Amino acid sequence: MEREKINRINELARKSKETPLSAEELAEQKALRDEYIAEIRASFGATLDNTVIQRPDGTKEPLKKKD
Repeated sequence: MEREKINRINELARKSKETPLSAEELAEQKALRDEYIAEIRASFGATLDNTVIQRPDGTKEPLKKKD
């Protein structure tokens, strides 16, 4: 996510503590937060895809998705 968008999320959070946000600002905040969370989940998913468990006998086994 671009630094400008993260700064905007923080700016809206600070503003919401001082005064209520308008409907447009609330929608913008929600969209930015949703985008940020989606990127975090994708990054975390990629990390888990490249994670392996090493057993005591030395074998390595990739993580499996649960059903």
